Amino acid sequence: MPYNDNIVQELNVLNLFSLNSTQEGIKVHSSAKPEVIAATQRLYDKGLITQTDGGYLTPLGHDAAEHSQTLLTILNTENRQPIS
Repeated sequence: MPYNDNIVQELNVLNLFSLNSTQEGIKVHSSAKPEVIAATQRLYDKGLITQTDGGYLTPLGHDAAEHSQTLLTILNTENRQPIS
């Protein structure tokens, strides 16, 4: 299943969270882009964050954010060895 625009926006929001502390959350203001507000709402509806406008990661959300941020790091790394 390919990524669609909604999933990409959700991944972008997950990447805003710091994984260094469970006490660091985010706040998506009403002046944010509509797609960011919608993505944040969907993450809340999926049980990944604690508030409709951000808040903190739930345990499942922390796992998702960790995977998302790891994937982004992997995809942005340019000096990989080719598979033989």
